[in-house]
Amino acid sequence: MARNKRYEGENIAVTFDLQVCVHSRKCWLALPKVFDPSRRPWVLPDNGSADEIAAMVRTCPSGALQFERKDGAAQEAPSGTNIAQISENGPIKLKGDFRLGDEVLTRATLCRCGLSKNKPFCDNSHLKGHFRATGECDVTDKDSVEGLDGPVEITENPNGSLKFDGNLEVINGNGRRIARTSAVRLCRCGQSNKKPFCDGSHRAAGFTTED
Repeated sequence: MARNKRYEGENIAVTFDLQVCVHSRKCWLALPKVFDPSRRPWVLPDNGSADEIAAMVRTCPSGALQFERKDGAAQEAPSGTNIAQISENGPIKLKGDFRLGDEVLTRATLCRCGLSKNKPFCDNSHLKGHFRATGECDVTDKDSVEGLDGPVEITENPNGSLKFDGNLEVINGNGRRIARTSAVRLCRCGQSNKKPFCDGSHRAAGFTTED
């Protein structure tokens, strides 16, 4: 069954995936005439210009919102720089060119608290679970790389970490670089003593990816 609901406009179409939405509120705070959760349909693409809607959608951190230009203008493309941002007490925010199975992700928020019911994606369970983990981490130059472009493959290790293969910069919540690497395993059980990196604590914690 398709996850995305599509809202058609004359010059742009917007799709929405509720399952990966983290309710950042960026959409309706920025363009309330287009995005209004109290209205049905809640997305009215013809209430704004295609340019302003596309610009806003690109700020949606989870990738729940996507757009398709129908006026011949450029579609969304990977940013050219692959970034994994570690949120204070929250998820891993991705932006760039990521591959998760058959999915191509330009934006996504991935669970690192271990509590999400929609793994590997964040569903805001860290809020109810009172997850606490700093976004500040020691800088490491391990496996440093010069470029940050090209696709990054994400592998969900069964009952374990998220493995990233490809040029990637890991940054903290304030944008400070933690690591530049071509291969890294990030914690998603919430128990690592070396967050955001995996240290194998998922084994002792009995972490499972099964809901």
